[in-house]
Amino acid sequence: MEGEQVKVLRFWASPFSLRVQIALDLKDIPYEYVEEEDLLNNKSQLLLQSNPVHKTVPVLIHNSKNICESLIVLEYIDETWEGRGVSLLPKSPHQRALARFWAAFIDDKLGHSIGGMFRCPEKELRKKATNETMNNIALLEEAFGTAFNGLKGNPFFGGECIGYLDIVLGGLVVWIQVVEAITGVTLIDPETTPLLHAWLHRFCRVDSVKKSLPQFEKLLTYGYLVQKKFPMLTYE
Repeated sequence: MEGEQVKVLRFWASPFSLRVQIALDLKDIPYEYVEEEDLLNNKSQLLLQSNPVHKTVPVLIHNSKNICESLIVLEYIDETWEGRGVSLLPKSPHQRALARFWAAFIDDKLGHSIGGMFRCPEKELRKKATNETMNNIALLEEAFGTAFNGLKGNPFFGGECIGYLDIVLGGLVVWIQVVEAITGVTLIDPETTPLLHAWLHRFCRVDSVKKSLPQFEKLLTYGYLVQKKFPMLTYE
């Protein structure tokens, strides 16, 4: 809408920031990037003031109002700019509930176990994290095929178009490739997860997604930096 001010406090390597960027681009909403240059060591005063509880990105600043946490931001974007561009959340209450459930699963289970795969210093903990990640991905593959009708030809979790859950999972796609490169473990492949494998390639070809994805080599370098900087992180 004319006269609105939309800013996104983000960090280029954050999968959560990427979610917000993709959603705004899908809705064709003009916005300004405010990049956190050193999120690990030196957070800006603007970020600390805008998100004093978690002190992390992303933060959407809409007409001087701060909205934090990527899942909440996605719903805010969808409701605030309802009717503009694609609808992110399904209209059906049941499908909305399913999307929210699996979004929480991605953050609480899948994202956590993937992080453990390359940050755990102990071999047994890494093995446990890897097994849990593979189990989590298998559950997501099954859900895409059944609850989201992937077996009936739906190209995305949102149906014919990218939706809320596609964006939530899509924020992780390059990180998944980075973790595969660092650990030597293939997480998504055409044999064990054919539906997710096809989904990933379709998702990455969408113009509004492709232009926002971080470069793999740059993110891989950053992944090794994180691994070196936080060797004490463990997975429980």
